[in-house]
Amino acid sequence: MKLGKRKKAGGVEEQVLDQQVRICKAFANPTRLRMLDLLSEKECAVADLQKALAVSKANLSQHLAILKAVEIVSTRRNGRHIFCSLAIPQAKQACHLIREVLRAQIRNRQGLKF
Repeated sequence: MKLGKRKKAGGVEEQVLDQQVRICKAFANPTRLRMLDLLSEKECAVADLQKALAVSKANLSQHLAILKAVEIVSTRRNGRHIFCSLAIPQAKQACHLIREVLRAQIRNRQGLKF
């Protein structure tokens, strides 16, 4: 794409950017990031997530709703239990990459001396 030319609104790239914004907003919470870390290891029962994150059922439900809305987390029911998993395994890689960028920023800041 040449500078000065903009893709048509509604094009694939515009949709990707819009979805990236939605996902980044969903990631912008420490509890949800911890939840993603847990789910990157294995599928978890909602009760286990609640215990591991030390949050109320209502709070966990709100966080799950946000991650489900951006299609990062999926749930399944097995009898009376609900299990959560990453709907997109690449989310684990995305979180890891973001953390690497942040670690590099911290290292760069520590290297600057005034």
